Amino acid sequence: MANIIEMPKLSDTMTVGTLVKWLKQEGAVVKSGDILAEVETDKATMELECFFDGTILKIFAEAGAQVELGAPLCAVGKPGETVAVPAAPAKAPAAAAPAAPAPAPKPAAPAPTPVAHVAAAPAPAAPALAFGDRVKISPLAKKLAAELSVDPAAVQGSGPSGRIVRADIEAAAAGKSKISNLKSQMGGPSALAAPGAKGPIQVERTVAVSTMRGVIAKRLVESKTTIPHFYLEIEIDAEPLLNLREQLNKGLADAGVKLSVNDFILKGSAEALRRVPDVNAAWEGTQIRYLAAAHVSFAVALPDGLITPVVRDAHDKSIFQVSSEAKSLGKLAKDKKLKPDQFTGGTFCVSNLGMMGIPKFFPIINPPNAAILGVGATVTKPVVKNGQIVVGQTLTLTLSADHRVVDGAVGAQFLGALKAVLESPALLLV
Repeated sequence: MANIIEMPKLSDTMTVGTLVKWLKQEGAVVKSGDILAEVETDKATMELECFFDGTILKIFAEAGAQVELGAPLCAVGKPGETVAVPAAPAKAPAAAAPAAPAPAPKPAAPAPTPVAHVAAAPAPAAPALAFGDRVKISPLAKKLAAELSVDPAAVQGSGPSGRIVRADIEAAAAGKSKISNLKSQMGGPSALAAPGAKGPIQVERTVAVSTMRGVIAKRLVESKTTIPHFYLEIEIDAEPLLNLREQLNKGLADAGVKLSVNDFILKGSAEALRRVPDVNAAWEGTQIRYLAAAHVSFAVALPDGLITPVVRDAHDKSIFQVSSEAKSLGKLAKDKKLKPDQFTGGTFCVSNLGMMGIPKFFPIINPPNAAILGVGATVTKPVVKNGQIVVGQTLTLTLSADHRVVDGAVGAQFLGALKAVLESPALLLV
C-alpha cells in the first residue's frame, strides 16, 4: 500500500503551507531523508523531507498551491501500485485559479468599478492583472519577487496570457535598482517628483493577504486587545557607546569585527534582564512563568512582514558572539531560511527603527513575552554636561510592557539598568 506524505506543521503558528516547488517529480525513485519539495510557511521557506523508500507515484498538489495542514502532498510506494485520489485535495494556486463569478449587484448598492478600468492610461497588450485582479505569476517568479522586493502587481508579464515569469521580475528589479540609484544621486525619493505633478500615485489594486501577513495581523490584534500595555521611555547619553564602538571596529577591523549599535542593545538588554529578571517572564493565565535564560529576539523586516530571530542565552555570550550570531540570523531571515528553533522561544524582544531616522516609537508586545524594547535614532542636540551646554548625542529607548506581569516600578528599574550599562558600555566587554 502506498504511503501518503501530508503537509506537516513546520511552525507553531502554521495553518497552511505554500508549495513553492517540487524537487522530485512523479516517477522519481526516492529514499528516506531525501528532500522532496520546498514549502513556504508563515515564517520561512523550509524543506519537505521524505520518510519512505520507494517511487513517487502521484503528486496531489501543484507548485504554488496553498495546502492545509494534514492534506496529502504526494504518494510514495512500489511502481505500479494504484493510488486513490484523496478526498480533500489541496487548494489550487491563488495565482492560477479563476475567480468565482461576482454576484449580481443589489439595486441599492451599485457594483464597484473593476480595478482594471481605474487607470487612465491605455492597458498594455498583455496585462499582468487577471482572474479577478489576482496577479498571474509563476511560482519561481513569485519567490524571486519576494527576495528582490519587487511588487508583482506592478510588473508587465511576458509569458502566456500575460503571466509573469522570472525574466520579468529580474528586469523589474534591475529597473528598480536604477531608479533607487538615481533617487540617491538627486537627494531622496521626493526629488524625482515634479512640483504639482498630476495623476495617480500608484496602480490601484487589491492583493491577497499572504500567510505571513495574516498571522502577523492575527497576533498583533490579539496582543493589542488582550494584553494591557503600558509604556515607559528613557533617554541615554549615546556618546560612550558610539566612541567604544568606533574604537573596537577600528582596532579589530583586521579580524573582521564590525559591531553595530543594535549589537550593544541586544547584549545590554540581556545584562539588564540579569539585573532585573522579573521582566524576563511570560503570562500563562493562571500563573506567571519567570524564565532562567535571556533569549533575546530582534525584529527583522521582510518584504511581506517581519520575523524575530532569537539569540539564545545572550546573557552568557560575549558581545562579539551576539554580534556574529545576530548577523547570521538576520541573513537567514531575509533569505527566508530560518528554522523554527531559530525564531521561536524568545523571552524578550528588541525592535530598532533608529536606522530609519525614527527618534522614538512604542512597539506592540510579541506574546508570550512580557515586554518589548523600542530603539530610536541617535540624535545630535544640545545637552547639559558638568553645568555646561554642549553638543551631545542621545538615544531614546522605550519599553512596552504587559501590566499583568510587569509593574511600572519594575519596568522603570529595567530601563534604569539598561541605561547604566549602555552609558558604561565597557561593562559589556567583561
